[in-house]
Amino acid sequence: MAAPPADPVAALVRRDRAVIGSGIGALVAGAWAYLLHLRGAMAGADMAGMPGMAAVWTPWTAAEVLFTIAMWAVMMVGMMLPAAAPVILLFATVNRKRREQGGLAVPTGIFILGYLSVWGAFSIAAGLAQWGLHTAALLSPAMTTTSPLVGGALLVAAGLYQLTPLKEACLAHCRSPLGFLMTEWRDGVAGALRMGLRHGSYCLGCCWILMTLLFVTGVMNLLWVALIALFVLFEKVAPGGRLIGRLASWALIVAGLVVLGRATGMAGM
Repeated sequence: MAAPPADPVAALVRRDRAVIGSGIGALVAGAWAYLLHLRGAMAGADMAGMPGMAAVWTPWTAAEVLFTIAMWAVMMVGMMLPAAAPVILLFATVNRKRREQGGLAVPTGIFILGYLSVWGAFSIAAGLAQWGLHTAALLSPAMTTTSPLVGGALLVAAGLYQLTPLKEACLAHCRSPLGFLMTEWRDGVAGALRMGLRHGSYCLGCCWILMTLLFVTGVMNLLWVALIALFVLFEKVAPGGRLIGRLASWALIVAGLVVLGRATGMAGM
């Protein structure tokens, strides 16, 4: 028997997914390569020349604030794009099929731009927060908070947030990319940008407080950056993601209470 004719639309979908998947991989690899280069430069150069790394407190210049914001933006690309890959690839699939059926299609890059714009806004907030901690002399040369009270409070807050209805609602959207596209689809360039912004907002609502834990572990501690990124990925795509998140929430609360207990005990001595 002759083999059935190949479906040209399916072949184009596979090609699109391969191209877009390679593009996502290249962006993530580039972000991590930059972070590794930056970490090496910080380790090998005069620390006084790096924002947040000075041994003696000095006020930051505007250029140093912008550098810190850019560093956070690159970090968010490396951490968050892998977790967004399922919805991005599904968007590309639906987009291709609509195009072949005569519908209006737009570049998938518009959707990605919308998604990353949300994390770009978060990077501005995170960079300014880091500047504020530095200005208040609450940031060590390793870019961790020097206040156990701040560190403990962040751990407890992150654990409690994991248990909130808002976190659960945002996580549910992130774990159901098909449901998101079915309910949120908008046509055209503006529609794709809006969808990217919308999905990025759900993703931000799901994960923003986890990023603040870098002020506890070290903003440029790439081991913890990678561990948080893996946690975000597993929480969103693994079958037991919700259970993983619940267990992590209680671990964070306990760790935070231990840190706070030690800090208040030392203060009372």
